Amino acid sequence: MSKKAPARSSRVTTKKNEQAGISPAAKPRKSKFLTNVLRVLALFAVVAITIYIYSIRERVEQFAAFGYPGIFLIALLANATILLPAPGVALIYAMGAIFNPLAVGLAAGTGGTIGELSGYLAGFSGQAVVERMDIYNRIRPSVDKYGGWAILVLSAIPNPFFDLAGIAAGIAKMPMRTFLVFTWVGQLIKMT
Repeated sequence: MSKKAPARSSRVTTKKNEQAGISPAAKPRKSKFLTNVLRVLALFAVVAITIYIYSIRERVEQFAAFGYPGIFLIALLANATILLPAPGVALIYAMGAIFNPLAVGLAAGTGGTIGELSGYLAGFSGQAVVERMDIYNRIRPSVDKYGGWAILVLSAIPNPFFDLAGIAAGIAKMPMRTFLVFTWVGQLIKMT
């Protein structure tokens, strides 16, 4: 049996790092620090957005005068709050009687999907508060087991618990693209 020599590229990289004064353990620590900073910033952004949207909830009807862009904004704002009810879905359904229902569904579904990123980002930031909630503990195994399909079903059904599914997807580190695609399809189903 012959012994294999270590790969040349790893020796060269290690040697360059040593010459630059970088220890092998320093790089992962810096990356982890940056990830934690981004998580904290995401959490603060989500909380600030939720507080702002909740404070302007009475003025949501004014956006309806702007047509499809207004419908998009109503859906975005209504879905951007976390665990706080925001008006909007009933108004969007009423807009379907005035405007083209398919276009309303497309505008509202797209706005709602972007708004649901708040829950995903809260989960990505590692928000552990929800982990003690019974309903979260019922939703999380479905998100872990079925992934995007669980997100699609929960997004398509009008329910107040989709924020928890978004948080579960963020905590589970579901790829953002997967979350957005399945949420968008579910939102389109719900809004049309």
